[in-house]
Amino acid sequence: MRERSFANRAPKKDDKYNVNEDITAREVRVIGVDGAQLGVLTTVDAIKMAEELGVDVVEVAPEANPPVCRLLDYGKLKYKEQKKAAETRKRSAQQAVKELRVRYSTDEHDLDTKVRAARKFLEGGDRVRFQMRFRGREVVYQNLGRDIFDEIVKRHEDIGTVDERSPLIGQRMILSFAPKSHK
Repeated sequence: MRERSFANRAPKKDDKYNVNEDITAREVRVIGVDGAQLGVLTTVDAIKMAEELGVDVVEVAPEANPPVCRLLDYGKLKYKEQKKAAETRKRSAQQAVKELRVRYSTDEHDLDTKVRAARKFLEGGDRVRFQMRFRGREVVYQNLGRDIFDEIVKRHEDIGTVDERSPLIGQRMILSFAPKSHK
């Protein structure tokens, strides 16, 4: 096996585990490299055994009585944890919110184009927000704006759910969709 130097390893404050000389307990329950229990040993004996095998003594359950330690390669453990954390971050990527603007006077063809774009975004897993802004005296045509939003909701019933539908706030109305989960 390879020769391992334990003197090179400086303890870090952010370490999740106590390793080798960082273990403060006098006696520890040791689990071998293969997962078999080796019994309760003094910390010094456990470290000597680990040096012979070319691995580290890692305290995995410090709250137990006596604390439980495993004989394993600490570098591999840290590497696997980093990979798992990276995979978790990758999977929990934030959904993007795509915003489309429509007007109460948007023509049918233009509305079809916006709806097609929104469907594409929803199929891609993104959220979609439609925004309708009224300028000046156009506020009196709120009912036409609501009709446009009703039409948009009808066209997206199969692929998305209405996440938010705000009434007129200031000069704007907002309609948000979230993609339906396909289970």
